[in-house]
Amino acid sequence: MRGSITRIAVAAIAVGALTAACGGGDKPIGSASSSNPSSSTSTGGGGGTGEHKQGGTVTIANVGGQTWPCQFNPFNPAVNQEANGFVYEPLTFVNVLKAGATTPMLATDFTWSPKKDSIVFTIRDGVKWSDGQPFTADDVVYTFTRMKEQPALDLYSLWTGAGLTSVTAAGNKVTLKFKAAAEPYFFNFAGQVGIVPKHIWSTGEAASKPATWTDPKPVGTGPFTVESCTSNNITYVANPSYWQPGKPYVQKVQYPAYLDNNPANLDLASGKAQWGGQYIPNIDNFYKAKSPENNYWFPPTANVAIVPNNDPSRPATSKLAVRQAIAYALDREQISKIGESGYQPAANQSGVVSPTFDKYYDKDAVAAAGYDKQNLDKAKQLLQTAGYSDSNKLKLSIITVTGYTDWDASLAVVKQQLAKAGIDLTIQDLQQQSYNQKLFTGDYDLAYASQSGGPTPYYELRQLLYSKNSAPIGKQASSNYSRYMKPEVDKLFDQYASADPDTQVKLIKQISSYMIKDVPVIPTTESVDWYQYNTKDLDGWPTQDNPYAQPAPYNIPDVGQVLTNLYSKSAQK
Repeated sequence: MRGSITRIAVAAIAVGALTAACGGGDKPIGSASSSNPSSSTSTGGGGGTGEHKQGGTVTIANVGGQTWPCQFNPFNPAVNQEANGFVYEPLTFVNVLKAGATTPMLATDFTWSPKKDSIVFTIRDGVKWSDGQPFTADDVVYTFTRMKEQPALDLYSLWTGAGLTSVTAAGNKVTLKFKAAAEPYFFNFAGQVGIVPKHIWSTGEAASKPATWTDPKPVGTGPFTVESCTSNNITYVANPSYWQPGKPYVQKVQYPAYLDNNPANLDLASGKAQWGGQYIPNIDNFYKAKSPENNYWFPPTANVAIVPNNDPSRPATSKLAVRQAIAYALDREQISKIGESGYQPAANQSGVVSPTFDKYYDKDAVAAAGYDKQNLDKAKQLLQTAGYSDSNKLKLSIITVTGYTDWDASLAVVKQQLAKAGIDLTIQDLQQQSYNQKLFTGDYDLAYASQSGGPTPYYELRQLLYSKNSAPIGKQASSNYSRYMKPEVDKLFDQYASADPDTQVKLIKQISSYMIKDVPVIPTTESVDWYQYNTKDLDGWPTQDNPYAQPAPYNIPDVGQVLTNLYSKSAQK
């Protein structure tokens, strides 16, 4: 799925995690983002009173770069994009495009303590799991408790990084307690954790090996269930006992597996598929001109980046001079123009997306360091100090996902630019599963990847740089795949939760100064939500005027918000 270094969410992607991109777009591999709500508010998406008649089918064209493994484990960032939102739901939906506005889901409301170090959720009554068993507060407690017992499930480092100390239930109330103020982590624990059924997950392989269990027949509270899955297609059907009255309106979702952008783009242009999530070159002529019902919208969200392996076991990329040389050798405007047709703007070395988050962006610091323009002479000089020359050329490989044609085009530009500085770059196109395995375990020199974002730069940067999100080489990291370890940076992240808004801006600028100084990650372009949608029969789509959810089909759990709001026009007749 194009999305979280899937996001890879991610969203976590938020994976939380960095996510590999999907479908020629940029999907968080394991998405992890967050918001700062102080109280529960309903703002669209979610809720429902059966305004439309049921019927119709939506087909998704989103390139995954692999065939489907037919696994739906919500704790596995490699596969949870096909589960979260469709089948599994969070306590609350948090809308990144509306500054973290919330919509009640499995919790009807929530209340923070005065110090924001504990929160009480009221669990929704009358919800059933798709197998007919009642959903209760015990399921919520079980989900979070398993994340403590099995750290591999804790994709957002809630127990180790966010300071979560206990999760308890009393009747229909669930209380989460933290060591200190925890409001910035709300999106992670309330909006990104899919709640699982205790009666399923406490037995068999789900109990003994929860991180690797395939979960082939997922039981959730969400709007859809998995009717069938093959390597080539997933068919979801409406959950007949879904708790939102009359929803979902659309009764079936077809999710073909695409290995390349081109066939997916053809299906979108022809109307065979109605919902897309990838890069389409010359989109106005190739797609928009084919039908007045073909539409697109690309809201900017995060970054696409070269992720160097910072671990000392990598003799080249662990050297600061090498990472600096790569950053100086890049002409990001050319990467944007040639690789992404200008749809994705050039990024900057601070890691702060501009103009979306301009108040956090220290433009002068980027310029003072010289990263505001290409500097091949500086790159060559740095490589010489690192021990490389024409007779001892630096050779590096970069992993990417096969079928992401825009990433291929961007990396072709990167390869040419690095060659001018004296770096011989080999591009390794991998199937998504192989890519994920190498990325998560640190088995690479460089990776091309995209991370999920959030309402401020804090959320993407925390996934990229917070050491507790990483892991030793050979072990799976939930994010921070670069293996960047800096206690000073961790302390800045830890201060964010209890800081006032002005101090939070200063903290982000301090954190981004380490992106400039240490170059742990090298942004190339600003990631957008790749989103195409066809209105011939389907309506209720998120739009720029009504951004009730992130619109790309690889965003989780936003995909569930979109699917519960879509309806078939023909079914209304």
